[in-house]
Amino acid sequence: MSIDQLNIQGLTELDRDDPGPVVMVNLIRFSEQAGDGDGTGWDAYMRYSSQKVALVKAHGGILLWNGNAKAVAFGRLDGAPWDYVSLVYYPSVEAFMTMMRSPEYLSQCEPHRRNACADHLIICTREAFSKFHIPAK
Repeated sequence: MSIDQLNIQGLTELDRDDPGPVVMVNLIRFSEQAGDGDGTGWDAYMRYSSQKVALVKAHGGILLWNGNAKAVAFGRLDGAPWDYVSLVYYPSVEAFMTMMRSPEYLSQCEPHRRNACADHLIICTREAFSKFHIPAK
């Protein structure tokens, strides 16, 4: 689960076909112990978050919402459960990719993310409807 899994081709095509704001839905399962041995996966994620929030803002993004995943309400129960969900707005796919590939992210954030997460899935979404519309910047 490394930055090499970033779907550059798919995201580039998405942005070319439909440019505009996106919300990245992060599904996270924490490692019991941090990969570097420094506390738990949650501890490593807190180190990651403390670095990443500033980078998100620097790339025009906004942390919209974080929450603990409590239970599967509908759907398959045989998959591994997620521990945490985070919704992050970016003004474009390009802004997200630029942040993810930046030297600051790769050196300051990515090591903590790898140490924190047993699994991490990011789903790129575009607004179809929202009571809380965020205007494009």
